[in-house]
Amino acid sequence: MITFDPVKIQKNAVEPMFLEWEELSKLIHEAHQQRNRQAKVFMEKGIELYERLIVTTSNQESEGINVNEDYEVLPLNGMERLSFIKARPGQFACYRQLDELFKETKKRLARLRVKMK
Repeated sequence: MITFDPVKIQKNAVEPMFLEWEELSKLIHEAHQQRNRQAKVFMEKGIELYERLIVTTSNQESEGINVNEDYEVLPLNGMERLSFIKARPGQFACYRQLDELFKETKKRLARLRVKMK
């Protein structure tokens, strides 16, 4: 299991990524409402952002996510859900799933911070 980095899970370190997701999420939602193909482009940016969040908050040397590893910061079934999202980034269901992953990861990071104290 790839553990979390205690310094990099601090709120001031991760909050900018969650704020960036909130803005991106609004764009994705609007694109889906308008049946605009831009949703897929925005989703790909969201996927990159989520992967960056996971890598940044974990103790690992590589810059990408290793799908064969378990990450302490990932929520339940996080890797499987991420694989599903990456396979179909243009679908609304994948947007909802990515949004849930961001929410659950935010809660998980908060729990890990509390657990450290």
